[in-house]
Amino acid sequence: PVKKIEKTIFHVGFFRIKAKQIKALSRKICKDFHGKVPDTIDALLSLPGVGRKTANLVVTLAYKMPGICVDTHVHRICNRWGYVIATKPDGTEQALLGKLPRRWWIPFNGLLVPFGQNICTQFRLGAVLVV
Repeated sequence: PVKKIEKTIFHVGFFRIKAKQIKALSRKICKDFHGKVPDTIDALLSLPGVGRKTANLVVTLAYKMPGICVDTHVHRICNRWGYVIATKPDGTEQALLGKLPRRWWIPFNGLLVPFGQNICTQFRLGAVLVV
């Protein structure tokens, strides 16, 4: 039941919305994917509540397939450094796929998130630093 899922994930932001999405995506995985979490971005994006960031996390971390997970930190830092110029995370992802050496695709998010959380904390995309 959704209420049980809510209790389980209470500490997570937007837990009520996420609980409903977990229930719905679980049903869809059982019905459409025979109980197996899909291993492609397109299939994952068909699940309720799954966006590109989550789809890339699943593909890269669970299935060890190439991809770049772009969250707020990756988007902000790459643009602030001037490594890419994009207004949205999807644009940053596409730019990184064409520019970042493939060996860094999977670990990139794990490197930039702690940096963004602890060091590069000011949230202003307008100021681009040249490194």
